[in-house]
Amino acid sequence: MNDQKKDSAIPRRQFIKYSAATGAGLILSSQALAQTKSTNSDDLNIALLGVGAEGQVLLNDMLKIPGIRFRAVCDIWKKWNLRRASRLLKKYGHDVNSYIDYRDMLAHEKDLDGIIIATPDFWHSEHTIACLEAGINVYCEKEMSNTIEGAKRMVRAAVRTGKLLQIGHQRRSNPRYRFSYNKLIKEADLLGRITTTNGQWNRAVQPDLGWPKKYAVEPSVLSKYGFKSMHQFRNWRWYKGLGGGPIVDLGSHQIDIYNWFLETNPKTVMASGGTDYYPPKTHQWYDTVMVLFEYDTKYGKVRAYYQTLTTNSNEGYFETFMGDQGTLNISESASRGGVYREPSAPSWDKWVDMGYLLAPKEEKKEDTGVILDVRETLAPPAHELPVKMNVPYHLPHLENFFNAIRGKEKLNCPYNIGYETAVTVLKVNEAVEKGTRLNYRPDEFEI
Repeated sequence: MNDQKKDSAIPRRQFIKYSAATGAGLILSSQALAQTKSTNSDDLNIALLGVGAEGQVLLNDMLKIPGIRFRAVCDIWKKWNLRRASRLLKKYGHDVNSYIDYRDMLAHEKDLDGIIIATPDFWHSEHTIACLEAGINVYCEKEMSNTIEGAKRMVRAAVRTGKLLQIGHQRRSNPRYRFSYNKLIKEADLLGRITTTNGQWNRAVQPDLGWPKKYAVEPSVLSKYGFKSMHQFRNWRWYKGLGGGPIVDLGSHQIDIYNWFLETNPKTVMASGGTDYYPPKTHQWYDTVMVLFEYDTKYGKVRAYYQTLTTNSNEGYFETFMGDQGTLNISESASRGGVYREPSAPSWDKWVDMGYLLAPKEEKKEDTGVILDVRETLAPPAHELPVKMNVPYHLPHLENFFNAIRGKEKLNCPYNIGYETAVTVLKVNEAVEKGTRLNYRPDEFEI
């Protein structure tokens, strides 16, 4: 094991450097500052519950959205997360109150239109239900919950209160994904019958997160909020009962796209995984998972493969949908994505002329004199997507939530979609544990 993993502590200077990197976008332009001071009638009063790594990302994006007035911020790490976020918001014109306990926040803040929840997964259900019952619309980061029962309670609370509940599968609002589904798959039918899907999210080896000792959360506070140690608090995603492991943290984003683009939920799942690299004592969830789903779509069977690795970053993350007429390769990363026509498919010139695809770039190929095997075919040229993503990944999904509160849009990932994805993904961990193929019952996806 690398020496850097023996001690979870890191020097304060190094920690500040790390935190500055994760929240680098929090330095705002004067234009963004002007937006925060808007007094338009469409302005919304918003609170942020949880200001760790994901909360920082969401805060950064929200500060770029007009008409958002922050009223409160809540986090149990008073000496670091809470202090930094509240100071930043006040610096940029938001009159915010700071809270350690979410119950105190809900008791004192009575004019909130929405709340953004970016706490650890095992708190999602309790936090969401309490906010909904307080009459507040909720944007809850994925995974919806780390248990099916917790997700069910969230759905029932949303139905009971009539408030909005958006789940943070942000690709549902990504213009490249929406264009690919609505135009390329549904309207133009460029892929033909989809038969196979695969995807991955590979990450390089990373040391456990540390913290400066002088800013550690008091043991009594950690215990009150479900953590046995500061190491567990900082690395909760690796602990069973707190997070759901890499298949939840990473895989749920992409498996959600499988369900969306294939227009159904899976029928079966097989999975292989294990804690093969990291120490099992502190990394209880599998660091490597490989999954095979079967989908019965209205056009026929689709086999879908997915893998997530946390020990190697080769080829990063993407999803590929393969049909008998073409292939769509897409990623949240704006630098990746293309559509490939099968040689036997009809010409796509019509769709290029209509602006659905960009014409492939002509490449001069040198004649090497090598004769292809009869079983080989030349790789088809790539048609790039005409839709670009020029804003932060979470921003369109947050905007969709805020506009839904204003009554201008429908949610792109309401609780029913989030619940179906939670059922799909959480069963993967069960399949790994049992080492056998599991069936999904249709009623599992219903409340």
